[in-house]
Amino acid sequence: MNITKEQIDDLNAVVKVAITKEDYQDKVENILNDYRKQANIPGFRKGHVPMGLIKKQYGKAVLVDEVNKLIQDNLNKYLTEEKLDVLGNPLPKQQDNFDWENDQLDFEFELGLAPTFEVPLKTKKALTYYKIVADKKMIDEQVERIQKQYGKLVNQKEVAKDFEVIGTFKNDAEEIENKTTIELDKVKSKKALKSFLGKKVGEEVTLATKGLFKEDYLLSSVLGVSQEKAKDLDIEVAFTIEEINEREPAKLDQELFDKLFGKDVVKSTEELKDKIKEDSEKQFEQQSDQKLLNDITEYFIENTKFDLPAEFLTKWIKMTGEEPLSDDQANEEFEKSEKGLRYQLIEGKIIKDHDIQIQFDELKDFAKGFIKTQMAQFGQLNPQEEELDNIAARVLGNQDEVKRLSEQLMSQKLLTLYKEKVNLKTKEVTYENFVKEVYG
Repeated sequence: MNITKEQIDDLNAVVKVAITKEDYQDKVENILNDYRKQANIPGFRKGHVPMGLIKKQYGKAVLVDEVNKLIQDNLNKYLTEEKLDVLGNPLPKQQDNFDWENDQLDFEFELGLAPTFEVPLKTKKALTYYKIVADKKMIDEQVERIQKQYGKLVNQKEVAKDFEVIGTFKNDAEEIENKTTIELDKVKSKKALKSFLGKKVGEEVTLATKGLFKEDYLLSSVLGVSQEKAKDLDIEVAFTIEEINEREPAKLDQELFDKLFGKDVVKSTEELKDKIKEDSEKQFEQQSDQKLLNDITEYFIENTKFDLPAEFLTKWIKMTGEEPLSDDQANEEFEKSEKGLRYQLIEGKIIKDHDIQIQFDELKDFAKGFIKTQMAQFGQLNPQEEELDNIAARVLGNQDEVKRLSEQLMSQKLLTLYKEKVNLKTKEVTYENFVKEVYG
């Protein structure tokens, strides 16, 4: 077998594979002999079928199969040894009137080659890194939410402002009948609020669904319907009051602090506010980091210029899709995927240039940290190291999880590199202003 490469241009090449009978004949003969031993053909005893008949029936199929195996194994080996950085997979060139009886079988494969380019990390333009701070207003609101969440319900005789009302929604035409709790401080409609005030248990109020709540997602929950149905629902529903409660805020005392954070971690209202600020800003940092990662990704895509073997990739998409594609459909698919492919190449170049690697011990520690965070959400604040090791071993036994965690760890390593090398300017903002500035 002989494999050679013809360079068409910087991004395209053709690999030529020449296979002679000596490369496959012994293997084909052995397989046909095995077929002969097992063949059951009327008129012949098992194992005594003439080889000419076996070759006539199976010879070409076996030959094609063995040649394809030879090509696949040796072509992949050639690409690796020659260190050819290919995009997609080699595409066989169409050959009319191909003769499998020839002493030498010649095949050609088109290659799309990855471009050569550089990615300077020191950006010309300073990118913004948002440092999100928890301001007084936000901290006070969080304290109020905690007091409300851990407060107690006191039964009342009639509805007043910000009470909680338990009852049943009903609308026969829409087949709605659902018992729920309405927190009046989440109701947006002034008309609806007015209709509740002064009402007693057993009384009924009629409410319009459109614009009923401050948050649209609440409507599907209280009516017991899907989000899809609730989105366009504009009807009147009857609500029968069954219970009226006022939520008495929890006292900011040591019992509440211990319940929230563990014994004696927080000992005063000021320490509570400091703790809320610290925890909130840790969570905000994740959003800041993600925003920075997105911005740097966009910057590199826009400012790292290189060509792609577009014609080859379009052809590759057309030929390897799950369903047959027209030229226009293949072009459209390439346009959709081009941006992602460009960043894949840029990211791969950065990882290679800066020798960023993921060791198994690093991945295991990362998995344990992820598991520990999840356990803390369920109140398990101090898991044993042995327990973490066992859970991590099970997680890392799943290849999908390994891939997901590896991608997250690699993003973290890239972010650390970017913070060191990229030209950044820090901007301190409240969370409210961050949301306005970033998401409009």
